[in-house]
Amino acid sequence: MLFCITANYTPQALNALMDNPNTSRLEAVNKLVTAAGGKVVALYSTSSDGPGAMLIFDADGDAASAISGVITASGSVTNVKLSRLRSHEEIGAVRHKAAQIRGSYRPAGQ
Repeated sequence: MLFCITANYTPQALNALMDNPNTSRLEAVNKLVTAAGGKVVALYSTSSDGPGAMLIFDADGDAASAISGVITASGSVTNVKLSRLRSHEEIGAVRHKAAQIRGSYRPAGQ
């Protein structure tokens, strides 16, 4: 399963990166994801909500949650978001399931 983690660096992490600009964040996340039994697909830098990163990786659901927890607990990032990425084929199965079960749900107040 593919997952995406987005996060923003803390000021302390940004200062550490500026103090040692040759530090490889790819090497660090690759070691973590591999230790969890997963595989890094891509690592990007982001700037939409401040300096940050986007990690795309392949792992099972438990490993993905554990990876996200370790990254969050490091204290070097904030606004950590873990998302499951689904292919076009996978989302088709989700839509069929939703169509099948939607009659069993009643919205609030009804």
